[in-house]
Amino acid sequence: MGCHRGHKIGDSFDYDTQRGEICPMAMHCGFPYIDILRYGGSIPGQPDGTAEFCCSDADVIMVFKAEIE
Repeated sequence: MGCHRGHKIGDSFDYDTQRGEICPMAMHCGFPYIDILRYGGSIPGQPDGTAEFCCSDADVIMVFKAEIE
């Protein structure tokens, strides 16, 4: 099943200006990782400045990638 919010592979968002466009379920999962990256931290097992996380919707299981630019 596709994303209920309509997200597709290749979509990108600026967290500071477009976070309201990101699915709330994905944001719930991604916020801790995004916050860690924003404040200079790193995620074990991930390249520096990146974090991959999965939406919590079991029907979708969409993987997101956050990157510091």
